[in-house]
Amino acid sequence: MHAPDRTLPDAHPARLILILSLAATVGLGIGRFAYALVLPDMREALNWSYSAAGFMNTINAVGYLAGALAASRLIRRVGWSAAIRGGTLACLAALATCALTGNFVALSLARLILGIGAAAGFVAGGALAANIAQSHPERANFLLSLYYAGPGVGILASGLIAPFTLQWFGPGSWWIVWWALTLLSAVMTVPLFLIRIESGARFAEASRASFAIPPVLIYLAAYFLFGAGYIAYMTFMIAYVRDGGGDATAQAAFWGLIGVSAFVTPWVWRRVLALDRGGLATAIILGTNAIGAGLPMLGHSTAWLAVSAVVFGVAFFAVVNSTTAFVRFNYPHEEWPTAIAAMTVSFGVGQTLGPIVVGAITDALGSLNYALNVSAALLALGAVAALCQRKVGPKAASGE
Repeated sequence: MHAPDRTLPDAHPARLILILSLAATVGLGIGRFAYALVLPDMREALNWSYSAAGFMNTINAVGYLAGALAASRLIRRVGWSAAIRGGTLACLAALATCALTGNFVALSLARLILGIGAAAGFVAGGALAANIAQSHPERANFLLSLYYAGPGVGILASGLIAPFTLQWFGPGSWWIVWWALTLLSAVMTVPLFLIRIESGARFAEASRASFAIPPVLIYLAAYFLFGAGYIAYMTFMIAYVRDGGGDATAQAAFWGLIGVSAFVTPWVWRRVLALDRGGLATAIILGTNAIGAGLPMLGHSTAWLAVSAVVFGVAFFAVVNSTTAFVRFNYPHEEWPTAIAAMTVSFGVGQTLGPIVVGAITDALGSLNYALNVSAALLALGAVAALCQRKVGPKAASGE
């Protein structure tokens, strides 16, 4: 991004960022993560294997990766308004499609489009939110944290709707849940059309600065493992809670705790994120994430699962922030776009492979316990890998 855009309205920057965050609420908090809430009912009603169920989040991740990599070019071509609003409308159309059909191919296509739309809205909205925040340096961190609360709002809202809808209408009512979430998303989209989104800010042309992968290969591996591990937990954990006897209230409480925990992320990890010691900050946060994912192995009580949700939730959004901080500490400004793109690809590939691989393992071994074990193990390995990453010197960063 270029320097902060002074053409944006200075009044109520927090309100403007909160409205922009609705794109993330719809595309990620509801579009991606709410699938876990309806997965058990869809799997039973449509006779899916766990591999098929995992594939629905895999194809969504493929769309998100493609959309994220194309986002800057899309914004330059169509503008901020079209990228944010168009991406969110694509998510709405995809959510409605999920309510209209049980055909596997059609649902896969809908999840793919949902991923592309979510990426366009999230990346464009996040970049514009960062630009607004930079225009108010005394409150920049607080203002930007408002945007990243968007997915947490979606997780919390969908957790309050989906389990009770399924309980009220009974088995096979997964499509009603999708209609309810589509309606909620439509209401949340309205404010995006009531504000001026256009901005004079623009993405800089792609940097020609060289970026050497070998010095950060182990860090890229850690981020890959995070992508694979966290999405496996977020895909199958509600099924695990339900299989253990958790009713609608337990499922809603579990999912809501993950969403609420995300809100405190900026305050919990503020000092850790300031550590300029290679991959240490990422290792600490990722290790906490692994502990949260592994806690269900030690017990299936409601209280224990609640602790898992809180520990996992308070860490998993912060891992992305730690990666951004790592790039900022270790690379010159002109190399940030290339470095972040490399991180995005690594994370995206892991996020793509995680659900279907863990689903296949569950099918082969016959228990969701193995899915959670694999998820926690991947996150723990990622933490160990990040811990081994040292600071990157100027010469190593440029490949000299």
